[in-house]
Amino acid sequence: MNLYFEHIYTVRERFDEALAAQGFDSVLIFAGQPAVAFLDDNAYPFRVNPFFKYWVPVTDSPKSFIFYEPGKEPQLFLFQARDFWHAQPVVPPGDWQEHVEVIPIDSKHIVGERVAKEFGKTAFIGESFDALADWRIAAVNPEGLLHHLHYQRAKKTPYEVECMRKANVLAARGHLAAEAAFRNNQSELDIHHAYIQAMRVRETQLPYNSIVGLNEHGAILHYDHYETEAPSTQRSFLIDAGAYYNGYCADITRTYSKEPQGFFAELIEAMDQAERDIIDEIEVGRSYYDLHVATHHKIAKILHEFGFFKVDANTIYERGYSNAFFPHGLGHFIGLQVHDVGGYLKNPQGESYARDSRHPFLRLRREIEPGHVFTIEPGLYVVDQLLEAFDGNEDFNWQRIAELRPYGGIRIEDSVHVTKNGVENLTRTAFDSLK
Repeated sequence: MNLYFEHIYTVRERFDEALAAQGFDSVLIFAGQPAVAFLDDNAYPFRVNPFFKYWVPVTDSPKSFIFYEPGKEPQLFLFQARDFWHAQPVVPPGDWQEHVEVIPIDSKHIVGERVAKEFGKTAFIGESFDALADWRIAAVNPEGLLHHLHYQRAKKTPYEVECMRKANVLAARGHLAAEAAFRNNQSELDIHHAYIQAMRVRETQLPYNSIVGLNEHGAILHYDHYETEAPSTQRSFLIDAGAYYNGYCADITRTYSKEPQGFFAELIEAMDQAERDIIDEIEVGRSYYDLHVATHHKIAKILHEFGFFKVDANTIYERGYSNAFFPHGLGHFIGLQVHDVGGYLKNPQGESYARDSRHPFLRLRREIEPGHVFTIEPGLYVVDQLLEAFDGNEDFNWQRIAELRPYGGIRIEDSVHVTKNGVENLTRTAFDSLK
């Protein structure tokens, strides 16, 4: 069966269920439109509504709409401006067009005229725009409908997984080019340029700002400054960078040591093995929260074995010390969005898991199911702001911590696809395909 046909059939079923449960007869999904900077006439880079690209692989056609009424073919109102200033967005070819009715428009008002009689029982999903208030839509971004759809989206269709496989190959190609630039003593900015050049994309076509950190910059979790000059001494390199394919995301992190042997290289190897080991522990029915806690224990063991503490691994975790070195969550759902939705939902009705004060930044708490795709990204960093609370604590080996500080930190991140028969590592498979 054609993967897209199977996908859109599933999407229609999910919307049929969600609309019926929430009392709507139809849905109108707006792709969005570029926002203009304050006191300017230049727009910010456009980001399409994830629910729009859930239906069709069209990511660069702002002011377009999808209208769907259960039992009928979805309609794509494809905006094509009468504009001699700009090139028209390129609509990707493919048999996806056989499964939707494509209706070219040059004004949003055409949509209102074509389906206005349906608006009394229509849910709207998307950002607002000037004419929306006049359309008298039944509900705008109704919370109950969004909860229902977000919960469903956690299970990826084979089409979605295939898109993420291809996104990972693109990103892996960029990562290999970035590593080569690091080995060639390039600056952070030049490494970033090598990354996007290898993928043949513009910076605005990345799913998020790439993290390209040399030396101590690897300890800044969302570092995206990019020094233009290479440091006099390059010790380490952390890159967290992704890619899109048909609107689906890859999110990969790797850390490298300039020296092939020694303290930091061995620490990277230990973290890489811990990441592989926690992936081996993934199983259907297990709580992702338990997986996160198990990772903390693995990192506590590494902290003990590498001499960062004078106490054992259990004490390191129980006293909360590991949080200072691994402050973020183990990972998150990934798909249409890098940090995909529904990670805390217990059911389609919107009941949610409680936040945990010990692990407040964890983005995913659900039980693992076949069809889930999420990241696994343990980290170990020297973040002085987090260490301030333990200043003078004699359980810490401060001299050893000082040795790590110039290297910043380590993060290893893969995306994994859970199946009934095991776990597919989308990221490692992508790297293997490029050897």
